[in-house]
Amino acid sequence: MLAIVAWLVPCNTVAAGPTVVDAKLDSTVLLMGKQTALHIEISQDKDAIGAFVNENADTLTRFVEIIHRLNADTADIGNNRVQIKCDWILQSFDSGVYVLPPLQYVIGKDTFESEQLSLKVLPVNVDTLSNVHDYKNTEGVPFHLFDFLPDFIVDYWWVYLLIAAIVIVGLLVYFKWIKKGRIPLIPQKKIVPPYEEAMQRLEELKGRKLWQSGQEKEYYTVLTDILRNYIDRRFSINAMEMTTSQIVSILRKNEETKAVNEQLGKILEIADFVKFAKVKPLPDDNEVAYQRAVTFVEETKPVEAPVEETENDDKSKNAAEEPPVEQKGGKK
Repeated sequence: MLAIVAWLVPCNTVAAGPTVVDAKLDSTVLLMGKQTALHIEISQDKDAIGAFVNENADTLTRFVEIIHRLNADTADIGNNRVQIKCDWILQSFDSGVYVLPPLQYVIGKDTFESEQLSLKVLPVNVDTLSNVHDYKNTEGVPFHLFDFLPDFIVDYWWVYLLIAAIVIVGLLVYFKWIKKGRIPLIPQKKIVPPYEEAMQRLEELKGRKLWQSGQEKEYYTVLTDILRNYIDRRFSINAMEMTTSQIVSILRKNEETKAVNEQLGKILEIADFVKFAKVKPLPDDNEVAYQRAVTFVEETKPVEAPVEETENDDKSKNAAEEPPVEQKGGKK
């Protein structure tokens, strides 16, 4: 019985196999600057964990560089064994024959090595006569305006551009509208002719009934202010700053105001008595002063020439300018 058990135990136990590291170059002869592949195969137990010594190094020797390491592939080969395959890309920029040291693979405390390889790197033939070139001419420096401007202008150029645009727009608005007395985007107040303004203000004064309520001074102040403003606008006389005698003296010389200048003088005279001498006029005097103001404005308003007369004058002028028509027989 013991003999049978002793025989069965060795049959069910599989001994661990050796680890084998094999390395082979894709080409043992390489042109300087070109690349070749180093094929690596590792056969080991499935549960073994190993790594190369200096696995992160970027050279095999001083003149042979490791450019890239491709991902490793693992395949099951049976008997609890696996095979690991990977490729390293090598490159050299110096010609010569180089001996590549064995790759060292460590599993636990054991180290396994590959075979020693050699790589021959051939130089590149260079025809020095055919590749001789003269010195290149000096490169001209391109012109950039910002190179000649201070740094604070270059850094904030958009601010100065915005200010320039605002100044240009402001000048355009000034010379096109403001200088002519108009403000853009603001509706202009309709200018009322002097005659219409004076008559409108006289009607408003009549409706206020100032003298009827004992405000004779206020009544004559507003009445004379209406007349002075009308004279200022109608005849371009600064009546607002003149005395009564000055206004009457100037209007006496005006052909349009001769007929009603006396009535204006009486209005201004009684107004001075009321405002400065505190004279209280009679109700009839107040009514007469108002009527005289209306008469003055009516008699001095601008008179437009009749349309018919203007047309007749134009026809007569045209007829006078036309040359006489020759009649038959040579008579004109």
